Amino acid sequence: MATTADIKNGMCIELNGKTFSVVEFLHVKPGKGPAFVRTKLKNLENGRILDKTFSAGERIEPVRVERRPYQYLYEDDLGCNFMHTETFEQIHIDRNLIENSDLMREGQIVEVMFHTEKETVLSAELPPIIDMEVTYTEPGVKGDTASTNSLKPATVDTGATIRVPLFIQTGEKIRVDSRTREYSERIKE
Repeated sequence: MATTADIKNGMCIELNGKTFSVVEFLHVKPGKGPAFVRTKLKNLENGRILDKTFSAGERIEPVRVERRPYQYLYEDDLGCNFMHTETFEQIHIDRNLIENSDLMREGQIVEVMFHTEKETVLSAELPPIIDMEVTYTEPGVKGDTASTNSLKPATVDTGATIRVPLFIQTGEKIRVDSRTREYSERIKE
């Protein structure tokens, strides 16, 4: 059993029978009254964010999780199909458990988080940086902007839409941050 003093970002805890991941936390010691811990918790079953305040020293139930590499194979009516890269075991994961799933392409390696005691899938995370090809974007016209950091929509090879700078053209390869869906850089060949 752990207490609120053990809370840290990324930690998984069980609360009211559901599994949550700590997104951020703050220990607060007001001038008057007892200390407390203010947290933002992400429900790993549906992705919703919950604001929860714990009393200082309150007991929490940590959850043991394990991250395993899986390769994305294809999607069907059961969900997304993945294969473990070492054991070749195949699993189905609901698309709702995968953040920014529209950036995922066949053959890509993702980290799947498992609840070790129940052996259930909690979530799947794409690599932080993904290389993609722009399949369509409107041409940027010189002198088209009033500021230097203007962005335009671009469709990438997975079908997702990303905001890119005006100088990016159709057919170019770019790097995208999968956590924020932001353009990172152009890949020079």
